[in-house]
Amino acid sequence: MVAMPAPAPAPEIPTLVLDPTDRAPALAREFLAAQFREWDSPDDYVGRVVVCELVTNAYQHGAGPIIVRVFRDARADLAVIEVWDQGDGIPVVGPEDFTAMSGRGLLLLSQLVHAWGTRPISEGGKIVWAKCALRTSSSGGTSCAGGRTGAALQQRGT
Repeated sequence: MVAMPAPAPAPEIPTLVLDPTDRAPALAREFLAAQFREWDSPDDYVGRVVVCELVTNAYQHGAGPIIVRVFRDARADLAVIEVWDQGDGIPVVGPEDFTAMSGRGLLLLSQLVHAWGTRPISEGGKIVWAKCALRTSSSGGTSCAGGRTGAALQQRGT
């Protein structure tokens, strides 16, 4: 009988725990930029916009510490950005209001990413996630880019 080799350990997912302060969005952008540099990404603009919006929403509307995870879904060649908070409110895209001073972030996000949605956490709170396509640069690196657009992107509860 041939013994099965031991399974390889699951890779660590880069995780950042933030206090809910006005510095949280900037720290999250720096964290995401470092992860994209590790992937040899030429441009992380969409990823930085997405993580900033999600962390800002967690800071303004959520509760407790903010947990940010950034990882690569190699099967679909996507960057996955997750933001956890302990607030119970579920984010929704509001109607376009060109006179409003705020409230357009999720609308913008929905136009930039491949998909996004929310997952409730059994202990309370939620994870808001977004996926953006990774494209290869001419030098072989990858970049976070928008995928499809429109309301069809909102994959609630998945």
